[in-house]
Amino acid sequence: MKVFAFAALAFATVAAAHAQDYPGGKTINIVVPFAAGGPTDRVARDLAEALRKPLGATIVVDNVPGAGSSIGAAKVARAAPDGTTLLLNHIGMATIPTLVRKPGFKVETDFEYLGIVNDVPMTLISRPSIPANNYKELATWIAANKGKINLGNAGVGSASHLCGLLFQSATKTEMTPVPYKGTAPAITDLIGGQIDLLCDQTTNTSPQIEGKKVKAFAVTTAKRLNTPLLKDLPTLQEAGLKDFQVTIWHGLYAPKGTSPAITKKINDALKVALKDPDFIRKQEDLGAVVANDGRIEPEGHKKFVAAEIAKWSPIIKAAGVYAD
Repeated sequence: MKVFAFAALAFATVAAAHAQDYPGGKTINIVVPFAAGGPTDRVARDLAEALRKPLGATIVVDNVPGAGSSIGAAKVARAAPDGTTLLLNHIGMATIPTLVRKPGFKVETDFEYLGIVNDVPMTLISRPSIPANNYKELATWIAANKGKINLGNAGVGSASHLCGLLFQSATKTEMTPVPYKGTAPAITDLIGGQIDLLCDQTTNTSPQIEGKKVKAFAVTTAKRLNTPLLKDLPTLQEAGLKDFQVTIWHGLYAPKGTSPAITKKINDALKVALKDPDFIRKQEDLGAVVANDGRIEPEGHKKFVAAEIAKWSPIIKAAGVYAD
């Protein structure tokens, strides 16, 4: 019994020393479950830069796309819980439990939650030839064209796909989904008139709106956006879609079992990064709002994701869509 107790104490001492030394000169990998070049990849690279100084480590981004973000997330769930492999994922963490049949992990229990990073608003846009110039006129056009409307998205499980599902549910209108392999080809076809509508992140839509290549009708936030380009757009809630609110948030995660000492170090570093003026400026350039509420704490982050899972699960089940 004494030998066992001594071994346990020795193990705990080594673990504590390892946590104290973290990251101990090791490279930290931030897994992004999407292809390079997209909005989440950009957020991850900006965050990696902001975390380098407070963590005193080399941080690299590892793109592992596929299956509604579940492939990259599974890689982190299976990684050693030593703080050297982290996950940056967006709203996909709330949709994986319903959208992916067999993800190989449980979002609720197989990760340590480290904090929410930002929120990205979305905009409802259309092809330029739609005969409507405000949301009221668009709603009239939608009602007159039921069964004929093509609603684009960047692929199953993408932000635009989720927003589209919620929009159809809120308007009680079935539209033909047109999935693409990314946002860029979807917007290209929208501009060209091959599809009718798209709901996507401001990071992707703002340049097209500014260039007057598409029509913009509303934002998906609870309040209007305070930006020169989008400040005059109403929210969809203002337009009559009660409780319609979608923001594409990003959160940071570690494998389950990562020690409290290490997760605290990462969370402390994250809080420093979220106040970094350069990081804030880069996020504002993307149309994103850096998190500054209770969700930057691990417990607040976890409660928020649980609420998001409850929100999206019935919508995805009703649509009958899967990412695998």
